[in-house]
Amino acid sequence: MANVTTKSDETFERAKAVIPGGISGHYGSFVRKNGPKFFSKSEGSRFWDVDGNEYIDLMCAYGPMVLGYNHPVVNEAALEQLKYGNTVSLASPVMVDLAETLVDMVDAADWAMFSKNGGDATAQSVLIARAATGRKKIVKIREGYHGVAAWMQEDRPGTTPADTEHVLEIPWNDLEAFQALIDQYPSDIACFISSAYEHSLFRDNALPAEGYWEGIEALCRKNGIVLIIDEVRTGFRINLRGANVEYGFTPDLICLGKAIANGFPLAALVGSDAMKDAAKEVYFTGTQFFNAAPMAAARATLLELQKIDGAQLMTEYGNTLNQGLVEVASSHGYDLISSGVPAMPYYRIESPSLKLHSAWVDHCVSRGLYLLAVHNNFVSTAHSEKDLIKILEIADDAFRALGPPSSKAITG
Repeated sequence: MANVTTKSDETFERAKAVIPGGISGHYGSFVRKNGPKFFSKSEGSRFWDVDGNEYIDLMCAYGPMVLGYNHPVVNEAALEQLKYGNTVSLASPVMVDLAETLVDMVDAADWAMFSKNGGDATAQSVLIARAATGRKKIVKIREGYHGVAAWMQEDRPGTTPADTEHVLEIPWNDLEAFQALIDQYPSDIACFISSAYEHSLFRDNALPAEGYWEGIEALCRKNGIVLIIDEVRTGFRINLRGANVEYGFTPDLICLGKAIANGFPLAALVGSDAMKDAAKEVYFTGTQFFNAAPMAAARATLLELQKIDGAQLMTEYGNTLNQGLVEVASSHGYDLISSGVPAMPYYRIESPSLKLHSAWVDHCVSRGLYLLAVHNNFVSTAHSEKDLIKILEIADDAFRALGPPSSKAITG
């Protein structure tokens, strides 16, 4: 039986009177007309909406939940720090403790600086690259997402052409395109910024081709270009030492966020000694950048991930989950594609349009499995064998609700 979300709908109507759009930002972009919009509580791998419906969460708050909601060790660390202060006129030594933990843990990190959101870290990284090189231009992957700063929002409301004047784009996995830009702007490219692999919306995710990252690094070193990896989404889910270790290269700067504090607001930028002087000179700050409680939560999160080898656990679980879902789909005559890394799967039912897949996702959500149709999903170390059984049961019911494949169903 489909979940009833009357209270969510009523709350959403109240919200629209006092909040533009009712729910703003990326949460608002994925609001379902018929579905949950507000939560009432969360625990482990699950949350409950305001109507009391329970969901196994395969979005993990869009990535921040990595150890499970309300993780006792993480919450205890944050609460203990709150006893002594959070935002004070001086920084807390927990900031130093956390920086030392990151430097010890992340292979390419010689130092760390902190902010609130992943977009803070990416914006700061670009400023540091420009300061270090004296150059203007940024090279990014076409449709790559690195936050909501104006330089990332070409042709969107509120932006001007000048905001992206110095932003250049190339296709993913295309070394020749990067070389062509270097030839065109031989002394004005400050940095190359990219996620560890392509996880854009609306299409299958793509891993790096063999030799891709080695080639990118070689071009950057040869031409004095700062190499920035945006691990805001992938951080601590591929390799605890950094996705670059998994893919065999060394960046100059790594942007981290989301999972770093298991849901407490924090982001980090880590980098090499070569970038340290420029990082010191760039002015980038915020009133809440020095909150001590999230830093304590982050250190506890990172230590716990190391203790349990969290990245490996999520990789193994993701592989099992993805295989199970593909098999369930096949049993109903559907071809479910799972792309990206196992801990961040992007699902798509093979079809000329997304309508069929979106309908399947809606059926899943209405039965208590929360995921999205045009965004990569996430697993956490809190997802269990019991969850897996339930997920596959819900997926099976959702495919049954779609009915057998037909040309009409597939084309939407």
